[in-house]
Amino acid sequence: MITSNIAVIGDRDSILCFQAVGLKTFPVLGPEEARERMAQVLKGDYAVIFLTECLAGSLEDMIEEVSSRPLPSIVLIPNNRGSLGIALSKMRDMIRKAVGADIFREE
Repeated sequence: MITSNIAVIGDRDSILCFQAVGLKTFPVLGPEEARERMAQVLKGDYAVIFLTECLAGSLEDMIEEVSSRPLPSIVLIPNNRGSLGIALSKMRDMIRKAVGADIFREE
């Protein structure tokens, strides 16, 4: 089953629904525990890691290191309280680098 290669890291309330569809979830209580879980997940055979946006700031160095590899792909997701806009900001930066212009620029 392909879903076994997908991990989800975040607070329990935000990621519990992913467990219901067969993804491997790693609930954490805070940034320190998230760092430990991320290290554990990176040693595994995961193609995709979903990470709640609120934890991304504390794992920036790990995310940056992984971004130079083809796998795993780290995808930022909102928690159960909503989006912080971090994922959109990162995508905007990547597209700006690739295209040479901000195609999402608000007029």
